[in-house]
Amino acid sequence: MNRSAHTVITDGRTTLGAPLTLTELFARSAAAHGDAPAVSDDSGRRLTYAELDRATAELAQRLIDEGVRREDRVGIHRERDVDLVISILGVLRAGAAYVAVDLRYPKARRELMLRAADGRLTLVGPGEREQLGDQVRTLVWEYDAERGPSDAPTAGLPEPDPWDAACVLFTSGSTGTPKGVVVEHHNLVHFATNPLLPELSPADRVAQIANISFDTFHWELWSSFWAGAEIVMMPSVPDLVKGDPGRELRRRRITALLSPTMAFNHIAAEDADVFSSLRVLQTGGDVVRPAACRDVLASRFSGQLVNLYGPTEGTTAATAYTITDVAPDATSVPIGAGLAGVRLHVLDAGLRPVPKGTPGELHIGGAGVTRGYLRDPARTAERFLPDPFGTPGSVMYATGDLVSERPDGVLDYLGRNDDQVKIRGYRVEPREVERALLACSGVLDVAVLPQGEGQDKRLVSFVVPQGRTTMPEVRAYAEATIPDYQVPSEFVQVPEIQSTPHGKRDTAALLQLLGDRDRRRSDYVAPRTDSERYLTQVWEELLGTERISVNDDFFELGGNSMLAFRMSRRINRDQAAGIGLEDVLGNTVLSDMALALDASRSKGEDE
Repeated sequence: MNRSAHTVITDGRTTLGAPLTLTELFARSAAAHGDAPAVSDDSGRRLTYAELDRATAELAQRLIDEGVRREDRVGIHRERDVDLVISILGVLRAGAAYVAVDLRYPKARRELMLRAADGRLTLVGPGEREQLGDQVRTLVWEYDAERGPSDAPTAGLPEPDPWDAACVLFTSGSTGTPKGVVVEHHNLVHFATNPLLPELSPADRVAQIANISFDTFHWELWSSFWAGAEIVMMPSVPDLVKGDPGRELRRRRITALLSPTMAFNHIAAEDADVFSSLRVLQTGGDVVRPAACRDVLASRFSGQLVNLYGPTEGTTAATAYTITDVAPDATSVPIGAGLAGVRLHVLDAGLRPVPKGTPGELHIGGAGVTRGYLRDPARTAERFLPDPFGTPGSVMYATGDLVSERPDGVLDYLGRNDDQVKIRGYRVEPREVERALLACSGVLDVAVLPQGEGQDKRLVSFVVPQGRTTMPEVRAYAEATIPDYQVPSEFVQVPEIQSTPHGKRDTAALLQLLGDRDRRRSDYVAPRTDSERYLTQVWEELLGTERISVNDDFFELGGNSMLAFRMSRRINRDQAAGIGLEDVLGNTVLSDMALALDASRSKGEDE
């Protein structure tokens, strides 16, 4: 194909005509749905759109009084509650951009994000100032529910431009420093109002479960506000699955949810009816399993099921695919066609279009393409390229994702063209993890490699220690320094990081060493009881690991909260036991878990 013959896959209609800002989007809903509930949380607090409008105007004025100006960046370091939403809108109404920091991150990571953002100040709740270092300027603020929002006039607040920065989101960077993606107002408005996404209404109650530093938070927040729906602040996914997620969704009368793909895949595998009460169920962030979709469609769920795809640099989602049926022999689920206002190009290494059915790198153009990386013109220039198929001056983002186009224009995702991997739905550069571990004084050299496929992909770290440093010490350093999804599942001590004759890292030799170690391990203890034998089979299936010892620890073998959720559901289904997720988390060694299973059975028999 030549350039003149190239047809853009999608260049859909614009969503609202003239671009809007997020503050204008919210103002429209506040005017139309003033008395309707806008946001609620676990404390029982609930604000209407009119109350939220006044509360955010009041905070915006406070921020301006503190010196916040247009295009400044303001950190938000808060618990998941009504005040978090007020903070975000208040920052935007002051003309600034927000940098939301999830409190589940280690302190070192939170401080790194805030330093990289170089914000004017950081909004914190009472008692949170001490969680940050002295280098971070903080403003302690909380909404006074008893006093309520002020009725003072809100005229005079700045009017942001649609091309002003709205937020900065950090993604993994191969240099060892996270990349700050600058998302503008018009990007988020284009996404939130996109007519090719499932339509929400004022009757919907939308679950807020996403990591607030992650881009799926955009759908929960801005799509809800555009529709006049209510945002229901809920525990994040790792906390939600500690209980009964289906019961929680029903109890809170949730009608719309965007589930991280990893959570969707795992929950559907064990209890697809968790989603039965939803009207809209979207999933995104990783490769969705065909079996998971079949399970959900065969359950009591009768709503709309949609697979979303898109990088942070393309504003959360660039494509969508409504799933109505999945063939029994299907090996993948399409990522769909472009959203309205999105241009998609499948190109070869020379930026030439490839024929349909031929693999190529996906490049995204149109209204969702963000500004670039914060104060990093070199990396921005590498990925944000002139769009030769668009209008003069337009830009396309090179995703690094390999796709192929079907005859009907729908795209299939094929994988990556670089070392980046998805771990539990998060983009991870193994080299960033290596650089973080090399900062540990007890590490002389390190290699971090991905293991497994799809939702079961994990990181394994091969460590050359300095002195008497132990692998548990290196793990503890990692857990205190980087987000949990970047912490390798295994830390393997090696005498050296082997190289090929050409001086390249010999990854095959390292992985062979891992396999040899498992086969000849000297500490192996075979299962001795029926419960241990049963759990060994379950662990082998869930973890993809053979020759499991009764002294092995679930999390040290690559387990995580979602696999623990699946295990508790599997045990209860197979053994008629009463094992909760907390029982799994409290008995992570196989022999201990077997004792807990025996105790649960005995208790059930006594009753």
